[in-house]
Amino acid sequence: MPLGKRLRTAAILLLLLVALSTAGYRVLGGPSVSFLNALYMSVITVAGVGYGEIVNTAGNPALRVFNIFVVLFGVAVTVYVFSVVAAFLLEMESKNPFWRRGMQKRIDHLSGHSILCGLGDTGRHTVEEIHKAGGAYVVVDCSEENIKRWQELQPDLFGDLLYVVGDATEEEVLDRAGIRQAGGVIACLPHEKDNLVITVLARQRYPKLRVVARANDQKFADRLTRAGASATVSPSRIGGLRMASELMRPHAVNFLDMMLRERSHTLRVEQIEVGEKSAWAGMPLASADLRATFKLLPLALYIPGRASENQFVVDPAYDTPLQAGMIIVAMGDIQDFQRARVAAGSHHPGS
Repeated sequence: MPLGKRLRTAAILLLLLVALSTAGYRVLGGPSVSFLNALYMSVITVAGVGYGEIVNTAGNPALRVFNIFVVLFGVAVTVYVFSVVAAFLLEMESKNPFWRRGMQKRIDHLSGHSILCGLGDTGRHTVEEIHKAGGAYVVVDCSEENIKRWQELQPDLFGDLLYVVGDATEEEVLDRAGIRQAGGVIACLPHEKDNLVITVLARQRYPKLRVVARANDQKFADRLTRAGASATVSPSRIGGLRMASELMRPHAVNFLDMMLRERSHTLRVEQIEVGEKSAWAGMPLASADLRATFKLLPLALYIPGRASENQFVVDPAYDTPLQAGMIIVAMGDIQDFQRARVAAGSHHPGS
């Protein structure tokens, strides 16, 4: 019998026993026994708390025999009720313990966060970069043991991790991760077919959501793109490019490594979107004063609406007028980017 049905049965049996015993005490006890005294006698007898008799059974054999049956049935029903309630509480706690309910509330209050599906080697480095950039994120993984392992190995990074245990290819699991209010989804499960399912689910439900998917095979990358992935990333291809760069341009690679590995100074190449109601809209790039005010070095401008080959203007002139929707690609510290985004009226931190 399902636990919920057993719980309802136990409650009905308990109420029925109390009602019948109350009626019996009133009828057999005589007119001197009030309803309240009969009810009180029923409760203390069924509960077995050992109080003195409120309804005197001495000299009334019928009432005493009735009381014996109430005691026997009361013990049996009480033990059954307690066992069912204990089983119910244990099941609820194992499925959704108190600390996990608290974590789910924190996830429900997030907005514009990233959902990372799969905490493997690639996912771990992804979390590290999002964490350094100051972004909010939720990890989805089917193995809680895997999550706990990383929390033990890197408590500074994963100690306060927000996560959901479950299959990321299921809609209900993505809902628990807050996909409705998320800013993007990263599908980096080891099997490309699973990443394809995540991409399709996310794109069908939320057409404006940014979806980045892992794909080792170029053919599968094309399939992910057709399915709605905003971008695909091949760890093996990036690894090959990195090895070639280490050989041909080691100092440039060392500079990039310094940017990514330095903990005290989080130097990054980031982007700043000019918001629709931004004070920067209509003014030249020089007036934004990125160098002096925010210590940022502008590298390029992304201008939406142009032909794809002309959308990026590298090393833009300082008299270039800024418009709403433009994106400034610059280099600087994460904290300085956050200040600049506020001034630019960006929609979200990852703009």
